[in-house]
Amino acid sequence: MKRILMLMGLCALLCHTGCESKKEEKETETEFLVTSPVRKDTTITEDYVSQVRSISHIELRAQERGYLQKIFVDEGQFVKKGQLLFQIMPTLYEAELQRAQAEANFAQIEYQNTKRLADSSIVAPNELAMDKAKLDKAKAELALARVHLQFTEIRAPFDGIIDRFHVRLGSLVDEGELLTELSDNSKMWVYYNVPEAEYLEYQSKAHTDSKMNVNLLMANNKQFEYPGVVETIEADFDNETGNIAFRATFPNPKGLLRHGETGNILMSVPMKDVLLIPQKATFEVLDKKYVYVVDKDDVLRSREITIAAEMPHIYVVQDGLSENDKFLLEGLRLVRENEKIHYKFVKPDSVMSQLDLYAE
Repeated sequence: MKRILMLMGLCALLCHTGCESKKEEKETETEFLVTSPVRKDTTITEDYVSQVRSISHIELRAQERGYLQKIFVDEGQFVKKGQLLFQIMPTLYEAELQRAQAEANFAQIEYQNTKRLADSSIVAPNELAMDKAKLDKAKAELALARVHLQFTEIRAPFDGIIDRFHVRLGSLVDEGELLTELSDNSKMWVYYNVPEAEYLEYQSKAHTDSKMNVNLLMANNKQFEYPGVVETIEADFDNETGNIAFRATFPNPKGLLRHGETGNILMSVPMKDVLLIPQKATFEVLDKKYVYVVDKDDVLRSREITIAAEMPHIYVVQDGLSENDKFLLEGLRLVRENEKIHYKFVKPDSVMSQLDLYAE
């Protein structure tokens, strides 16, 4: 009898322990967060590889042959319009100018003498006209000699920055030889290529909106502080790439941008009535994006989705989801395909407003 009572007590204890274990397991069952896509208008930022160019970038070449006698500036120096940069040995042209001046003076004296005689009717008017023609020719040759002498001085045609020198002091330079380049960096032209579809979208808004503002992401991954304006579109598409070149103009008051730099143009593109989901809710298999959709029986089903665009923490979904679908927001590594879950639904607007909190 005593043994029977002990066995009954042991059975009761095991039964109580099992019930407590099941109760505890039920109480600690994982509750997952689930939400739905948001449909709304948004704006995405497209980036395009770009090349930075000065609004004026020219070659400075020798206009006369001779030895480079003086260099008045240094590489990388900012110069003002009209500033003297180089001087080619002017000795020969100075001598030509002196000869032309002497011939002009002689012709002037001859003309004055002939004019006095003509006024006294001593010589014929034709002789006076001949001396006048000689004087005009001498003056023209004098002006030409002055021009040749001026060509020995290379001056800046506009304010800008001197590039590296291609010749050195004392070099014998030929007419037309490259001395250096000069860049006007007060404003910069930034060129980038846009696909045909995006060009058509831009043109459809060009009649109603003002010129498009864009930003420049520099090579150090920092955004240039001054925005630019799209002012020009090239005439033709590139048949090989299907792109067309845009040109944006950027102010450059601090001179940070230089000719030849590279970067990325950041252009805002509006998107109407699109579906948005958090990036955190997706997983990738063989370069394809998926989400776990919760069906009517609270069972998880993986579903492939197509991404139309990407923003910080957000994907724009092109295909694969509807507004009424529910998908797993977090804990994707804790679940399996066809698993039934216990979940809490979070309103989509609340999820989107707290993406920084949800992001890993």
